[in-house]
Amino acid sequence: MLTSETTRVALVTGAARGIGAAVVTQLADQGWRVVAVDVCEDLPGVDYPLGTKQQLLELADRWPDSVVPVVADVRDATALRAAVAEAEHRFGGLDAAVAAAAVIAGGRPLWETTDTEWDVLLDIGVRGVANLAAAAVPALLRRPQPRTGRFVALASAAGHRGLWHLAAYNAAKHAVVGLVRGLATDLRGTGVTATAVSPGSTRTAMLDASAALYDLTDVEEFARHQLTERLLDPAEVAAAVCWLCHPDSSAITGTVVHADGGFTA
Repeated sequence: MLTSETTRVALVTGAARGIGAAVVTQLADQGWRVVAVDVCEDLPGVDYPLGTKQQLLELADRWPDSVVPVVADVRDATALRAAVAEAEHRFGGLDAAVAAAAVIAGGRPLWETTDTEWDVLLDIGVRGVANLAAAAVPALLRRPQPRTGRFVALASAAGHRGLWHLAAYNAAKHAVVGLVRGLATDLRGTGVTATAVSPGSTRTAMLDASAALYDLTDVEEFARHQLTERLLDPAEVAAAVCWLCHPDSSAITGTVVHADGGFTA
């Protein structure tokens, strides 16, 4: 638990449910102040329901003094700058930014992938991460020396392995890994780090949507690809993310933590 003298501030996108919500939960439980961001609406090109404003508000209601809900689209750079400004205004600064917003689309060969699917995967999954970095990193650098700012992006096991009929999603997640490596290099010597976490098959609404793309009747079939021989819980992945947000993770930058249950082993 953080003391009042060491209270840290985070901004988390994709916060209404899934891994993003689990990150908000764990950070708030550890005494962080959190700006929780989610688009809270369904989007063209995404063939399953996304998180809702009600889910975001219910999450924030658990910590009314610590978690501020913000409805914003990661494709909107201005909206993310406003969310960062809210963190600085409300809590005095920003110490960590977590890019957890993502969607899945596909289920067909690369040559049949539609422009709409490409657009939503790249605009949310890659440009959304870049937008958050562009908004948050200046705030992380505004903290006084010695800085301990952290930028953490959710990649995927798909950023390291080819997945059948998900080439565009593969491309987006490989891009997240490359973005983090480049960002970490830009941040050399500043005390601010940039890392990625690559989950395996995790029990979320997005995994249910993935099963639907493959016409699977049981999402548990994904578990056979992992050494754990079970699906991961969002809290397990969030634990890795939250540790990377902590000052103690200072030796880790420009690389990926594989919280994938052994998927890429």
